Amino acid sequence: MTPIEIEEIELDLLLESMYKRYGYDFRNYARSSLMRRAKLVVSTTGYKTISDLIPGLMHDRAYFLNLVHHFSITVTEMFRDPKVFLKLRESVFPFLETHPYIKIWHAGCATGEEVYSLAILLKEAGIYDRCTIFATDFNDSALEVAKEAIYRIDNMKQCLLSYRNAGGVNSFSEYYTADSDSIVLNKELKKNITFANHNLVLDSVFGEMHLILCRNVLIYFNKSLQSKTLELFRESLVPGGFLCIGTKESINFTTVSDDFYTIAEKEKIYRKKYGA
Repeated sequence: MTPIEIEEIELDLLLESMYKRYGYDFRNYARSSLMRRAKLVVSTTGYKTISDLIPGLMHDRAYFLNLVHHFSITVTEMFRDPKVFLKLRESVFPFLETHPYIKIWHAGCATGEEVYSLAILLKEAGIYDRCTIFATDFNDSALEVAKEAIYRIDNMKQCLLSYRNAGGVNSFSEYYTADSDSIVLNKELKKNITFANHNLVLDSVFGEMHLILCRNVLIYFNKSLQSKTLELFRESLVPGGFLCIGTKESINFTTVSDDFYTIAEKEKIYRKKYGA
């Protein structure tokens, strides 16, 4: 048996241990990404093999949570892919405006930057007060950062540019206070956002939503889990509701592809068909 084959077995055992011990199911995540991240943990913790990680996670929850942190995808920024936010503003918000009460689910919200970006644009469109936003992730550490809404000031120049490109109409500085190395977003942006732990792999339908965003998460799932997650989104949307996924993702050739109209192919925004 080759070293690569042994590593594959070790990864299977690690993922199975995480699932059976704590209920976190990474088994249908993209294999190459998991292997890369597992090897990174091994190299940074002083262990020799992937299977060396198993005893620690079995008996130490803090150790396990640290492992989850390494396996979680938390790459995000304010107004990431600004053209997507602009398209939401132009093509989706006018439909949301017709509802007296608007429910939005941001699945896989990570540390919250994109949730607050959406809140800013909803506020500028005059409909934020009618919105309830559910921002979910399975990574509790990321959710704590999101709830605090305190971010490093390093990339504010890029944030400002992205805000403008997303159709922002005010001075971006209206939405935060700053000190030497961080910004604190205004409490007004938090008032209609509920942050909660939700696992797309294990948990069920999450209410009836008018808009669901899940951007740059599906690319880390295998085909089976992608379809399962998209089915969850379909069942969680009201008829005529909108789905926005990552620009490198697609619903084409999945089990839900016939249940949605394409609103913006480049920005990956879809609308659930009535009767679907």
